[in-house]
Formats: sequence, C-alpha cells, structure tokens
Amino acid sequence: MNKFGFAISQGRQLNFDEMKSDKADRLLEVEPSYKWCIGCGGCTASCSAAGFTDFNIRRIHTAFIRGQYDGLEEKLRRCMLCGKCLLVCPRGVNTRSLIINMRRLLHD
Repeated sequence: MNKFGFAISQGRQLNFDEMKSDKADRLLEVEPSYKWCIGCGGCTASCSAAGFTDFNIRRIHTAFIRGQYDGLEEKLRRCMLCGKCLLVCPRGVNTRSLIINMRRLLHD
C-alpha cells in the first residue's frame, strides 16, 4: 500500500431510506415546535452544560432526527434543564420540552 500523499476517507452520506425516523416522528407529535429549528446554534452557545461538558443540543437534535440514537441517552442526561436555550431561541422552539421528550422516547 502506498502511503504517499493523502488517503481518501469513507463517505459520510446518509441513506434516508434506511433511517429510523419513528422516534423523530413521535417527538414531532408531542412537541410541534421541534420542526421550527433552523440549526442556528443559539441554544448551544448559551448552554451552561456545554461550558463544562461536551453537551451540544444542536448535535443531539441532528442525531435524533437521523435516527442515530447510540450514546444520546448519556448526552441528554447532561442537560440541567435550566432553560437558557429556550430564552435565546429565535424561532421559539421549546427546547426544554424537546430534551424531556427525547429522554422519554429513548426509553420507549
């Protein structure tokens, strides 16, 4: 094998036909503001937990939508439910309810 230059990494394409979206669909039913998120990152920027841990609500939100549930339960436990993200969201997404319902749906 030639180790000169660069290596081509594996693609990170998502196959939307194989994604598990049942939990994301149920989350949308119980928290309709979930669909308003534009991924601006205001929630992550204001997050107290993110200052001390690797908690990132935007990454968690994206992983949940994509059906990538591995490790999410532990990451969701890091949220202190303080509500700062709720106050800064320009779209009015109820992030506190989102976190609570994600935790609940991961146990179902």
